[in-house]
This record gives sequence, structure tokens and C-alpha cells, in this order.
Amino acid sequence: MAETLIPQQIPPQFPDHTQLPESDGTFVKNFQEHPQSLMLTDSIAPVLQGLHPDGQFAIGQDCGIYWREVNPPEKGAEAPDWFYVPNVPPLLDGQVRRSYVLWREYITPVIALEFASGDGSEERDTTPLPRSSTRESGRPGKFWVYEQVMRIPYYGIYLVSQGELAVYHLVDTAYQPMQPNERGHYSIAPMQVELGIWHGQFMNQPEQPWLRWWDVDGNLLLTGREQAEQEAAKRQQLTDQLKTLSPQQLAGLGIDPSFLE
Repeated sequence: MAETLIPQQIPPQFPDHTQLPESDGTFVKNFQEHPQSLMLTDSIAPVLQGLHPDGQFAIGQDCGIYWREVNPPEKGAEAPDWFYVPNVPPLLDGQVRRSYVLWREYITPVIALEFASGDGSEERDTTPLPRSSTRESGRPGKFWVYEQVMRIPYYGIYLVSQGELAVYHLVDTAYQPMQPNERGHYSIAPMQVELGIWHGQFMNQPEQPWLRWWDVDGNLLLTGREQAEQEAAKRQQLTDQLKTLSPQQLAGLGIDPSFLE
């Protein structure tokens, strides 16, 4: 008697960013989170473009980094509030990234930042992956995943309500807390920048502490809007100075006085 074979559907191995969930459905933790991410991305863009003239880098803002295959898939991902990956294309096959999949690209982010609404205990959780039959359903702590699995060289935890920052550097096989320099900043050598706390206003948020970048000489890296406002202020200052000159002096400088009206 001939045996009837029933076709079996085999799930594809190693799914990519288009096959994995792009959100776990949780809410953004606070109203400062998105402006904070925008500030970091906008101000660091010129530096990263200088480091990567070919444009090969990616920035994730509250996007998932998949590091293991489990069911449901989102249990195998962590979503740093901000991270940077060097030497990868910003698009994949012409598509905007939905997540970053380590088993597809292998390149580890240089830095991951978490904006903690609470006391940072979730972000400092060192609980390892369970070594038992229940390991697929267990969820390890973020700190452990970033340190032991992803091995991200720099990990920053920003306590939003306290305006406090802690940065860890991967040394050998473990994170070591970094010490700030004389400016109170943390040096992120591969990016040629410093990370620290700045007090001021951004977008429609009141004056408060913000996580910001500085260059290696301690100069604040400005957002595009801040740069435009700075240039406008310089132009206005120059105009005000020129208005104090007589028509004869302006003519000697080759300036038509009517342009200052």
C-alpha cells in the first residue's frame, strides 16, 4: 500500500527584520523620551558623517535589537532608547529598518543608552538567562544581555527624574563603571565625543537636565536648530554693530546703508 505523503511547511530559519515584530506594544515611558532621542541624534549626526563618509552607520531610537530566537519573538529582543551601530547600511535592500537583528549582521552597537524613568533597577538588572528547560520563557536582565551576549562596549543609564548619568565600559568580559573627566563628562573614544548632562530648554519642554554630546575639547555639539539660532544671533550682533557707524564709514567698508534698514 502506497504511503501518502503530506507536505509539511517548514518555518524559515533565521528571520530578518521584516519578519520580526517591531514593537512589544508598551508605551513610551515619558514625554521627555522622544525629544531626548531627537536631541542626541540631531547633534551627533555631523560627527558620525565625518567618521563614516560612505554613510554606513545606523542609529536606533527605541528600536529592537534581536539577539535570540524564542516564542514570542519579542522576548528575544531588547530595545535601547538610543544606540549607534558603525559600518552597517542605514537601509536594508532599500527598506527602512524595522529592527536590528544580530544574527543577520553580527556587528555590535558601540553604545546603548537607556532613559530610566524609575531608579534604574530595570536597566541594571544582571539576571542571567535561565539554564533549564524553561529558558525559552525566561527573560534575563538588560544589563546581563548587553554585557554578556551583545557585548556592547559602552552602556549608559540616564536617570531622567534625578538628572544623573552612569556609564559602563566593557573591559575583558565585564562592565566596569567609568569615571567622569574634569568636565563631568564620559569619554566615548570610538565616537570621538564625550557624554554628559546639560541643563536647558529643548523643543517645548521646560528647562531641565538633558543627556548631551560634547566634542573632545569640551564644546557642546549643537542641534540644527541651535546652530541656526546661533548664526542668527551673530548676524544680528554684526548688524547692530554696523548701525553704530556713520554712512561714510559704511561706504568705506563697501556697505550700502540701506541694507541695514
